[in-house]
Amino acid sequence: MDLRRYTPSPRAVDWGLFVAVTALLATGVATMFTGTPDTAWVIDLHAIAGVVLVCLLPVKLWRVRHRVTPDRMTAPRALSLLLALDATAALVTGVWWIFGGTLDLGPWGLFHLHVGLGLLVPPLLLWHLRYRFHSPATATRHGRRDAIRYAGLVTTGAIVWRLQRPLNDALATAGADRRYTGSREEGTGDGNRFPVTSWVADDPDPVDASEWRLGLTGRVDNRKSFTLADIPTDAAEDAILDCTSGWYSGHEWQGVAVGDLLDAAVVDEGAAWVQFRSVTGYRWSLPVDEARSAILATHVDGERLSHGHGFPLRLVAPGRRGFQWVKWVEEVRVTDRRELGEWVAIFVSGL
Repeated sequence: MDLRRYTPSPRAVDWGLFVAVTALLATGVATMFTGTPDTAWVIDLHAIAGVVLVCLLPVKLWRVRHRVTPDRMTAPRALSLLLALDATAALVTGVWWIFGGTLDLGPWGLFHLHVGLGLLVPPLLLWHLRYRFHSPATATRHGRRDAIRYAGLVTTGAIVWRLQRPLNDALATAGADRRYTGSREEGTGDGNRFPVTSWVADDPDPVDASEWRLGLTGRVDNRKSFTLADIPTDAAEDAILDCTSGWYSGHEWQGVAVGDLLDAAVVDEGAAWVQFRSVTGYRWSLPVDEARSAILATHVDGERLSHGHGFPLRLVAPGRRGFQWVKWVEEVRVTDRRELGEWVAIFVSGL
Protein backbone atom coordinates (compact mmCIF):
# COMPACT_ATOMS: atom_id res chain seq x y z
CA MET A 1 0.00 0.00 0.00
CA ASP A 2 1.37 3.40 -1.02
CA LEU A 3 0.96 5.66 2.04
CA ARG A 4 1.79 8.73 -0.06
CA ARG A 5 -1.76 8.59 -1.40
CA TYR A 6 -3.02 9.40 2.11
CA THR A 7 -0.50 12.04 3.17
CA PRO A 8 -0.53 15.73 2.24
CA SER A 9 2.04 17.13 -0.21
CA PRO A 10 5.47 18.06 1.19
CA ARG A 11 4.78 21.79 1.46
CA ALA A 12 1.35 21.11 2.93
CA VAL A 13 3.00 18.89 5.55
CA ASP A 14 5.36 21.75 6.44
CA TRP A 15 2.53 24.23 6.85
CA GLY A 16 0.40 21.66 8.61
CA LEU A 17 3.18 21.20 11.16
CA PHE A 18 3.43 24.95 11.61
CA VAL A 19 -0.33 25.31 12.17
CA ALA A 20 -0.40 22.34 14.58
CA VAL A 21 2.51 23.68 16.62
CA THR A 22 0.99 27.17 16.70
CA ALA A 23 -2.36 25.74 17.83
CA LEU A 24 -0.62 23.68 20.54
CA LEU A 25 1.22 26.70 21.87
CA ALA A 26 -1.81 28.99 21.82
CA THR A 27 -4.13 26.47 23.44
CA GLY A 28 -1.41 25.41 25.89
CA VAL A 29 -1.22 28.97 27.21
CA ALA A 30 -5.02 29.28 27.14
CA THR A 31 -5.43 26.15 29.31
CA MET A 32 -4.01 28.18 32.20
CA PHE A 33 -7.27 30.15 32.24
CA THR A 34 -9.78 27.36 31.57
CA GLY A 35 -11.49 26.88 34.90
CA THR A 36 -15.09 26.18 33.88
CA PRO A 37 -16.64 23.39 31.79
CA ASP A 38 -17.69 25.78 29.01
CA THR A 39 -13.99 26.40 28.26
CA ALA A 40 -13.14 22.70 28.02
CA TRP A 41 -13.03 23.00 24.22
CA VAL A 42 -9.60 24.64 24.63
CA ILE A 43 -8.20 21.43 26.12
CA ASP A 44 -9.94 19.39 23.40
CA LEU A 45 -8.39 21.54 20.67
CA HIS A 46 -4.98 21.24 22.33
CA ALA A 47 -5.26 17.45 22.31
CA ILE A 48 -6.53 17.25 18.72
CA ALA A 49 -3.65 19.44 17.52
CA GLY A 50 -1.30 17.09 19.35
CA VAL A 51 -2.72 14.04 17.54
CA VAL A 52 -2.37 15.83 14.18
CA LEU A 53 1.25 16.61 15.03
CA VAL A 54 1.83 12.96 15.96
CA CYS A 55 0.57 11.99 12.48
CA LEU A 56 2.55 14.62 10.55
CA LEU A 57 5.90 14.55 12.33
CA PRO A 58 6.88 11.01 11.22
CA VAL A 59 5.99 11.94 7.63
CA LYS A 60 8.26 14.97 7.81
CA LEU A 61 11.12 13.05 9.45
CA TRP A 62 10.90 10.24 6.92
CA ARG A 63 11.03 12.72 4.04
CA VAL A 64 14.15 14.49 5.33
CA ARG A 65 15.96 11.44 6.72
CA HIS A 66 18.68 11.61 4.05
CA ARG A 67 19.47 15.25 4.86
CA VAL A 68 20.37 14.66 8.50
CA THR A 69 23.03 11.99 8.08
CA PRO A 70 26.34 12.87 9.76
CA ASP A 71 28.11 13.60 6.47
CA ARG A 72 25.41 16.12 5.41
CA MET A 73 24.82 17.74 8.78
CA THR A 74 24.99 21.54 8.92
CA ALA A 75 24.26 23.94 11.77
CA PRO A 76 20.75 24.85 10.47
CA ARG A 77 19.95 21.16 9.98
CA ALA A 78 21.20 20.33 13.46
CA LEU A 79 18.90 23.03 14.83
CA SER A 80 16.00 21.63 12.82
CA LEU A 81 16.74 18.17 14.22
CA LEU A 82 16.77 19.63 17.75
CA LEU A 83 13.35 21.18 17.06
CA ALA A 84 12.01 17.81 15.92
CA LEU A 85 13.42 16.06 19.01
CA ASP A 86 12.01 18.70 21.36
CA ALA A 87 8.56 18.58 19.73
CA THR A 88 8.61 14.78 19.91
CA ALA A 89 9.60 14.85 23.59
CA ALA A 90 6.80 17.34 24.34
CA LEU A 91 4.32 15.03 22.59
CA VAL A 92 5.58 11.92 24.39
CA THR A 93 5.43 13.55 27.83
CA GLY A 94 1.91 14.86 27.08
CA VAL A 95 0.66 11.41 26.05
CA TRP A 96 2.43 9.85 29.02
CA TRP A 97 0.65 12.28 31.34
CA ILE A 98 -2.74 11.51 29.77
CA PHE A 99 -2.25 7.80 30.46
CA GLY A 100 -1.27 8.28 34.07
CA GLY A 101 2.50 8.59 33.84
CA THR A 102 4.60 10.16 36.60
CA LEU A 103 8.17 11.38 36.87
CA ASP A 104 10.02 12.63 39.95
CA LEU A 105 12.24 15.61 39.12
CA GLY A 106 12.58 16.99 42.63
CA PRO A 107 10.26 19.99 42.96
CA TRP A 108 9.04 19.34 39.41
CA GLY A 109 7.27 16.46 37.74
CA LEU A 110 6.18 15.06 34.39
CA PHE A 111 3.62 17.80 33.77
CA HIS A 112 6.24 20.51 34.34
CA LEU A 113 8.61 18.75 31.94
CA HIS A 114 5.88 18.67 29.29
CA VAL A 115 5.26 22.40 29.73
CA GLY A 116 8.97 23.22 29.69
CA LEU A 117 9.56 21.25 26.49
CA GLY A 118 6.57 22.97 24.91
CA LEU A 119 7.87 26.42 25.81
CA LEU A 120 11.19 25.57 24.17
CA VAL A 121 9.48 24.99 20.82
CA PRO A 122 8.76 28.66 19.85
CA PRO A 123 12.38 29.93 19.84
CA LEU A 124 13.56 26.80 18.02
CA LEU A 125 10.74 27.09 15.50
CA LEU A 126 11.44 30.76 14.79
CA TRP A 127 15.12 30.00 14.26
CA HIS A 128 14.18 27.09 11.98
CA LEU A 129 11.89 29.31 9.88
CA ARG A 130 14.75 31.74 9.41
CA TYR A 131 16.38 29.12 7.18
CA ARG A 132 13.47 27.01 5.97
CA PHE A 133 10.57 29.41 5.38
CA HIS A 134 8.43 28.71 2.28
CA SER A 135 5.47 30.79 1.19
CA PRO A 136 2.05 29.11 1.55
CA ALA A 137 1.60 29.77 -2.18
CA THR A 138 4.02 26.90 -2.88
CA ALA A 139 1.64 24.47 -1.15
CA THR A 140 -1.44 25.14 -3.31
CA ARG A 141 -0.83 22.82 -6.26
CA HIS A 142 -2.57 19.94 -4.49
CA GLY A 143 -4.86 22.22 -2.51
CA ARG A 144 -8.12 20.29 -2.83
CA ARG A 145 -6.61 16.89 -2.11
CA ASP A 146 -4.59 18.32 0.79
CA ALA A 147 -7.71 19.89 2.27
CA ILE A 148 -9.49 16.51 2.19
CA ARG A 149 -6.50 14.79 3.76
CA TYR A 150 -6.30 17.38 6.52
CA ALA A 151 -10.00 17.05 7.21
CA GLY A 152 -9.34 13.35 7.69
CA LEU A 153 -6.42 14.06 10.02
CA VAL A 154 -8.43 16.45 12.20
CA THR A 155 -11.32 13.97 12.34
CA THR A 156 -8.89 11.21 13.31
CA GLY A 157 -7.46 13.46 16.00
CA ALA A 158 -10.92 14.11 17.46
CA ILE A 159 -11.77 10.40 17.46
CA VAL A 160 -8.47 9.38 19.07
CA TRP A 161 -8.90 12.03 21.77
CA ARG A 162 -12.40 10.79 22.57
CA LEU A 163 -11.24 7.17 22.71
CA GLN A 164 -8.48 7.85 25.25
CA ARG A 165 -10.98 8.35 28.09
CA PRO A 166 -12.67 4.89 27.83
CA LEU A 167 -9.22 3.34 27.27
CA ASN A 168 -7.96 4.96 30.50
CA ASP A 169 -11.07 3.72 32.29
CA ALA A 170 -10.56 0.19 30.96
CA LEU A 171 -6.90 0.15 32.00
CA ALA A 172 -7.70 1.80 35.37
CA THR A 173 -4.77 4.19 34.97
CA ALA A 174 -4.23 7.39 36.96
CA GLY A 175 -5.26 9.21 33.81
CA ALA A 176 -8.80 7.93 34.26
CA ASP A 177 -9.27 10.31 37.20
CA ARG A 178 -8.36 13.47 35.30
CA ARG A 179 -10.58 16.52 35.35
CA TYR A 180 -11.54 18.10 32.01
CA THR A 181 -8.57 20.46 32.48
CA GLY A 182 -6.21 17.46 32.50
CA SER A 183 -5.51 17.80 36.24
CA ARG A 184 -5.49 14.80 38.59
CA GLU A 185 -7.18 14.72 41.99
CA GLU A 186 -4.95 15.03 45.05
CA GLY A 187 -5.88 15.72 48.67
CA THR A 188 -9.61 16.41 48.32
CA GLY A 189 -11.31 16.92 51.69
CA ASP A 190 -8.09 16.50 53.69
CA GLY A 191 -7.75 19.99 55.09
CA ASN A 192 -4.27 21.43 54.55
CA ARG A 193 -2.94 18.12 53.27
CA PHE A 194 -3.01 18.97 49.59
CA PRO A 195 -0.03 20.12 47.48
CA VAL A 196 1.65 23.40 48.38
CA THR A 197 2.61 25.27 45.23
CA SER A 198 3.49 28.90 44.55
CA TRP A 199 3.36 30.72 41.26
CA VAL A 200 6.88 31.45 39.97
CA ALA A 201 8.95 32.75 42.92
CA ASP A 202 6.44 33.62 45.66
CA ASP A 203 7.77 32.24 48.96
CA PRO A 204 7.32 34.76 51.80
CA ASP A 205 8.22 34.30 55.44
CA PRO A 206 5.29 33.28 57.67
CA VAL A 207 2.92 36.18 58.30
CA ASP A 208 2.87 37.57 61.85
CA ALA A 209 -0.85 37.54 62.66
CA SER A 210 -0.46 40.15 65.40
CA GLU A 211 0.89 42.70 62.93
CA TRP A 212 -1.08 41.71 59.83
CA ARG A 213 -3.95 43.91 58.65
CA LEU A 214 -6.41 43.58 55.79
CA GLY A 215 -6.96 46.89 54.04
CA LEU A 216 -10.07 47.66 51.99
CA THR A 217 -9.17 50.57 49.72
CA GLY A 218 -9.76 52.21 46.36
CA ARG A 219 -13.10 53.30 44.91
CA VAL A 220 -15.11 52.97 48.14
CA ASP A 221 -16.82 55.47 50.43
CA ASN A 222 -15.61 53.82 53.65
CA ARG A 223 -12.05 52.56 53.72
CA LYS A 224 -11.57 49.75 56.21
CA SER A 225 -8.78 47.99 58.06
CA PHE A 226 -9.27 44.63 59.76
CA THR A 227 -7.20 42.58 62.16
CA LEU A 228 -7.38 38.80 61.92
CA ALA A 229 -9.75 38.76 64.92
CA ASP A 230 -12.08 41.10 62.99
CA ILE A 231 -12.44 38.68 60.06
CA PRO A 232 -15.66 36.64 60.35
CA THR A 233 -15.72 33.02 59.27
CA ASP A 234 -19.43 32.61 58.62
CA ALA A 235 -19.18 32.24 54.83
CA ALA A 236 -18.55 28.80 53.34
CA GLU A 237 -17.95 27.60 49.80
CA ASP A 238 -17.40 24.14 48.32
CA ALA A 239 -14.92 24.80 45.53
CA ILE A 240 -12.29 22.98 43.51
CA LEU A 241 -8.79 24.39 43.43
CA ASP A 242 -7.44 23.41 39.99
CA CYS A 243 -3.72 24.12 39.76
CA THR A 244 -1.84 24.65 36.51
CA SER A 245 0.78 22.26 37.94
CA GLY A 246 -1.53 19.40 36.95
CA TRP A 247 -3.57 18.60 40.08
CA TYR A 248 -6.92 19.58 41.55
CA SER A 249 -8.35 19.37 45.06
CA GLY A 250 -11.91 19.93 46.31
CA HIS A 251 -12.56 21.45 49.74
CA GLU A 252 -14.98 23.37 51.90
CA TRP A 253 -13.52 26.82 52.44
CA GLN A 254 -14.62 29.06 55.30
CA GLY A 255 -14.05 32.77 55.73
CA VAL A 256 -15.59 36.10 54.85
CA ALA A 257 -17.67 36.80 51.75
CA VAL A 258 -16.06 39.45 49.58
CA GLY A 259 -19.54 40.77 48.84
CA ASP A 260 -20.06 41.52 52.52
CA LEU A 261 -16.80 43.45 52.66
CA LEU A 262 -17.74 45.47 49.58
CA ASP A 263 -21.19 46.25 51.01
CA ALA A 264 -19.62 47.48 54.26
CA ALA A 265 -17.24 49.73 52.34
CA VAL A 266 -19.93 51.02 49.90
CA VAL A 267 -18.44 50.62 46.44
CA ASP A 268 -18.51 53.65 44.10
CA GLU A 269 -20.92 53.44 41.20
CA GLY A 270 -18.14 53.55 38.58
CA ALA A 271 -16.07 50.73 40.10
CA ALA A 272 -15.55 47.74 37.82
CA TRP A 273 -12.73 45.61 39.30
CA VAL A 274 -11.64 44.25 42.66
CA GLN A 275 -7.93 43.57 43.06
CA PHE A 276 -6.57 41.16 45.68
CA ARG A 277 -3.00 41.92 46.72
CA SER A 278 -0.60 39.57 48.51
CA VAL A 279 2.07 40.50 51.04
CA THR A 280 4.55 39.57 48.28
CA GLY A 281 3.19 42.15 45.82
CA TYR A 282 1.48 39.44 43.78
CA ARG A 283 -2.00 40.56 42.75
CA TRP A 284 -4.96 39.58 40.61
CA SER A 285 -8.25 41.28 39.76
CA LEU A 286 -11.79 40.02 39.29
CA PRO A 287 -14.79 41.89 37.88
CA VAL A 288 -16.90 43.34 40.70
CA ASP A 289 -19.84 41.01 40.15
CA GLU A 290 -17.60 37.93 40.14
CA ALA A 291 -15.65 39.16 43.16
CA ARG A 292 -18.87 39.45 45.16
CA SER A 293 -19.37 35.68 44.88
CA ALA A 294 -15.81 34.90 46.02
CA ILE A 295 -14.67 34.50 49.62
CA LEU A 296 -11.48 35.25 51.50
CA ALA A 297 -10.81 32.00 53.30
CA THR A 298 -9.33 31.63 56.76
CA HIS A 299 -10.02 27.88 57.03
CA VAL A 300 -10.09 24.82 54.78
CA ASP A 301 -12.19 21.80 55.78
CA GLY A 302 -12.43 23.22 59.30
CA GLU A 303 -8.68 23.74 59.72
CA ARG A 304 -6.98 27.10 59.95
CA LEU A 305 -5.09 27.69 56.71
CA SER A 306 -1.41 26.77 56.94
CA HIS A 307 1.25 29.24 55.85
CA GLY A 308 1.87 27.33 52.63
CA HIS A 309 -1.80 27.59 51.69
CA GLY A 310 -2.05 31.33 52.32
CA PHE A 311 -2.51 32.06 56.04
CA PRO A 312 -4.07 34.31 57.15
CA LEU A 313 -6.30 34.88 54.08
CA ARG A 314 -6.55 33.21 50.69
CA LEU A 315 -8.83 34.19 47.84
CA VAL A 316 -11.25 31.43 46.82
CA ALA A 317 -12.47 32.15 43.28
CA PRO A 318 -14.61 29.27 41.95
CA GLY A 319 -14.09 28.64 38.25
CA ARG A 320 -10.62 30.25 38.25
CA ARG A 321 -7.32 28.39 38.03
CA GLY A 322 -5.14 28.05 41.11
CA PHE A 323 -2.64 30.82 40.31
CA GLN A 324 -5.53 33.30 40.45
CA TRP A 325 -6.44 32.26 44.02
CA VAL A 326 -4.18 34.86 45.63
CA LYS A 327 -2.51 33.75 48.87
CA TRP A 328 -1.44 35.83 51.89
CA VAL A 329 -3.95 38.57 50.99
CA GLU A 330 -3.38 41.89 52.78
CA GLU A 331 -5.37 44.31 50.64
CA VAL A 332 -8.62 44.39 48.68
CA ARG A 333 -8.55 47.32 46.29
CA VAL A 334 -11.61 48.47 44.31
CA THR A 335 -10.76 50.12 40.97
CA ASP A 336 -12.47 51.49 37.88
CA ARG A 337 -10.03 49.75 35.53
CA ARG A 338 -7.74 46.76 35.69
CA GLU A 339 -4.08 47.39 36.48
CA LEU A 340 -2.01 46.11 33.57
CA GLY A 341 1.02 45.89 35.84
CA GLU A 342 -0.43 42.89 37.64
CA TRP A 343 0.42 40.76 34.58
CA VAL A 344 4.06 41.62 35.26
CA ALA A 345 3.74 41.34 39.05
CA ILE A 346 2.68 37.69 38.94
CA PHE A 347 6.04 36.80 37.40
CA VAL A 348 8.37 39.00 39.46
CA SER A 349 6.61 39.51 42.81
CA GLY A 350 8.59 36.84 44.65
CA LEU A 351 11.85 38.38 43.48
